[in-house]
Amino acid sequence: MVIKPKIRGFICTNAHPAGCAAHVEEQIAYVKQQGELQNGPKNVLVIGASTGYGLASRITAAFGSGAKTLGIFFEKEGTEKKTASAGWYNTAAFQNAADKAGLWSKNINGDAFSNELKEKAVETIKAEMGKVDLVIYSLASPRRTDPKTGETHSSVLKPIGEAITTKNLNTSKRVIDEVSVEAANEDEIANTVKVMGGEDWELWLEALKEADVLADNFKTTAYTYIGKELTWPIYGHATIGKAKEDLDRAAEAIKASTAVLNGEAYVSSLNAVVTQASSAIPIMPLYISALFKVTKEDGTYEGTIEQIHGLFNENLYGETPRFDDGGHLFQNYKELEGGVQARVQHIWDTVDTDTIDSLTDYEGYHNEFLKLFGFGVDGVDYDADVNTIAEINGLV
Repeated sequence: MVIKPKIRGFICTNAHPAGCAAHVEEQIAYVKQQGELQNGPKNVLVIGASTGYGLASRITAAFGSGAKTLGIFFEKEGTEKKTASAGWYNTAAFQNAADKAGLWSKNINGDAFSNELKEKAVETIKAEMGKVDLVIYSLASPRRTDPKTGETHSSVLKPIGEAITTKNLNTSKRVIDEVSVEAANEDEIANTVKVMGGEDWELWLEALKEADVLADNFKTTAYTYIGKELTWPIYGHATIGKAKEDLDRAAEAIKASTAVLNGEAYVSSLNAVVTQASSAIPIMPLYISALFKVTKEDGTYEGTIEQIHGLFNENLYGETPRFDDGGHLFQNYKELEGGVQARVQHIWDTVDTDTIDSLTDYEGYHNEFLKLFGFGVDGVDYDADVNTIAEINGLV
């Protein structure tokens, strides 16, 4: 069929297989251009491997370091009448590229929060990988079923303490308006921490350690976004922020439990970029559009693959890793620089519907959003008939 984007609110409900493949190839090409990573990983587990920072991590490990990679994700396969999810097409394209390059790669599709999937991953690692020297935790899910209790928890995007009303870029109507969000109650905060905090990261490392598939001196990292004053009301100091704080607790717990292996556990602080998750958060489309305007003017713009390659090269495997005041690997230092934030704040204060295109890079934001689903990628014929069914080789 001929596939055009179907956008509803902050999501796109379909994806383009050829476009997703081309986007993956763009990221692979970038990593190859940077040359081989020095002292990079060799056996890598990526939990949340099909989109965004997780996909970029897998690409960087495989094509920057020649690593074996096992990818965990939860994606929908396509049918003759309906497209697969973007993550499905991304993984199919990644696997094809890995096969062509002679890189070992396997994939597990299912609920990463479940004990069953953890057991399947352990079995695969034991049988085919040896011990894992890097574990990337990059899950983004609105709900989680606790494997111990069977209870399903749902997260919310709400401030803590009091309701907020703030400026917003309404992407459906392409106007600047206001959004009001009520404050979270204690149950909502606790549930958000359950879903998006560090508990499942801990459970993964516990399972890997008990199965004796973690290498000596292994590294693991989970990803966070902290931001500054503009985004704090709905992000850093909100329910998501509480969940991200729990990652810090989990990192310390993982370090303590794997001390005999000299394991390293970090939370990595990354840039605000366009992802399926960030698109759903009020404030972020306007903030990111303003940030893109400033960083592109300065020549410091970094997308997802640039951020992750920099994280591996400078911090995870760099000789002099950079840490922020909270002890996180500090990869978003360019975004948080005072002059950059001041200019973003000025744009925020002055932009209105008539000046969206002149004061912000909303066009760049929107293009990046479409590329998440395989649309707007250079070199792709979007008027051509394409097969909506794509097989993922190496599915366990």
